[in-house]
Amino acid sequence: MSEQGVEVPRALASGPSAFIPAKEMLKEGPNQDVLIESFLSLGRVDHVTMVMALHPAYLSCFLRTQHALLELDGPLPRHWRHYIALMAAARHHCSYLVQQHSTGFLEAGGEEGWLSGLEHAPTKLRSLQTLNKLLAHRPWLITQQHIQELVCPGADPRWSLAELIHAVVLMAHAHSLSSFVWGCGLNPEPDHIGGYTFQPPSPSHLPRSPHSPAHEDGRQELVDGAMEVEVLMKRMVELQQQEEACTQEEMVTRFERERSESIPTAVVRGAPPDLVLCLVEEPEFRYEDFAPRGEQAPPTMRAQDYSWEDHGFSLANRLLPDMGQLLDEKFQVVSNLTYHRMAMHEGVDTHTLRKALWNYIHCLYGIRYDDYDYGSVNVLLERSLKVYVKTMTCHPEQTTARVYHAFWRHFRHSEKVHANLIVMEARLQAALLYTLRAITHYMR
Repeated sequence: MSEQGVEVPRALASGPSAFIPAKEMLKEGPNQDVLIESFLSLGRVDHVTMVMALHPAYLSCFLRTQHALLELDGPLPRHWRHYIALMAAARHHCSYLVQQHSTGFLEAGGEEGWLSGLEHAPTKLRSLQTLNKLLAHRPWLITQQHIQELVCPGADPRWSLAELIHAVVLMAHAHSLSSFVWGCGLNPEPDHIGGYTFQPPSPSHLPRSPHSPAHEDGRQELVDGAMEVEVLMKRMVELQQQEEACTQEEMVTRFERERSESIPTAVVRGAPPDLVLCLVEEPEFRYEDFAPRGEQAPPTMRAQDYSWEDHGFSLANRLLPDMGQLLDEKFQVVSNLTYHRMAMHEGVDTHTLRKALWNYIHCLYGIRYDDYDYGSVNVLLERSLKVYVKTMTCHPEQTTARVYHAFWRHFRHSEKVHANLIVMEARLQAALLYTLRAITHYMR
């Protein structure tokens, strides 16, 4: 084609992630079967799939759920599903997912004009904007009033409960997947804007990720990193052996301390590209830290009063058959996923660490487990890990390579991706719980 005078684009990135070297990805060995499954389902193996393939059991589950959400029979037309997903991804300035769903939207027969701004989409889709904004940034503010405005007989345009739950799961799925995309530093696909160039390669202009870490003294880092692992191992063992019980008051105090702790998130990025910005209403609406107790703090949601297992699962399954089952399977897989190793150690029980991560994310969303001692979060999650988790959960578009490389410096990249999966699923479940609770209250 070049000989015919046709300009041939060249992919800019040398792998799926700006944070994880491509050779590391290959070394840790993606599972061939699951990549074939992905190729047959999507017609390509995208960067999300390549990184998730470090955890094949999870990837299989993820692909099944995503396929059901976007492709299988359901209350919403296919082009609407992609439009709802790209509206959701735009809240986190995730041009990777916006571009993916724009392609899916057009392939499903959507009108190209809708992509140039929300004002071109039907009123019914635009009526989701308040719920989209709250789900993405402050789901604890969702009430039955928000549900009523969309589904009650006088609502115009009116959503059925089945349509609404489909839309809610799509939005929450895209919000949490945006966390994964930013948290793993995914590069644009070769056919995305920013993923290719027509310039010939030149040694002096090697593409450098805008989020690359500054060079630091590697030798000292290795020593410190090894020490961190030993300290963490010791703390995990001590916690498992600890028998002293706290009073209920002390448990609540420890939860409040975690919830209102000031963890500075990274940097504010430049403005997102226009293709994203034109799909966002009120871009200034973001996550807000919970105030310390007494200062207008939103009420805590006690997991005992409304949980996925006892309440959310059955409602989701009733309103959108099989979806509750698929989501439940994904939550179970990520909760139980373990390789019994940690950094250079084998035969390790990592349950306490995984549970601390999950509960910390729910704590950032104001969900408290009465029987969990939040003192463990402080013991097991070093500050640099908390900065990463909070950035990814609450402000994913601010995740940088520096934040990614600063925590668990001696761990494998696959272990950091594992932490990412926990963040993604815990965040998804928290957002769904608040919405399903509001739907339950509306239905009473």
